[in-house]
Amino acid sequence: MAKIYSPTESEWYPESLIAVFQRYAGKDGNDCKLSRLEFQSFMNTALAAFAKNQKDPSVLDCMMKKLNLNSDGQLDFQEFFNLIGGLAVACDDSFIKATPSGTSLRPPGPAL
Repeated sequence: MAKIYSPTESEWYPESLIAVFQRYAGKDGNDCKLSRLEFQSFMNTALAAFAKNQKDPSVLDCMMKKLNLNSDGQLDFQEFFNLIGGLAVACDDSFIKATPSGTSLRPPGPAL
């Protein structure tokens, strides 16, 4: 009988990010990159609260431009991952700032 593989949490998260990227990429032709419209669709759907709370309507275009390191007008997975990593760091920073010394306000995670 074959052993059923169950990914660890650390393995599951990257797989999940790849699946999210692939869900939005390719509708405009290149399934390895997010076009501007695909990026906006991702932001307005997957990060809707963030996108809706922006006062400047050009913020998504500015983000796309800053993330697009090779200036090809599209985001590859590495550029997309830079966004996700930046969001994770910003969230961690906000947890640290909100933490009274000696206690943790970070969301509970798995026991290590």
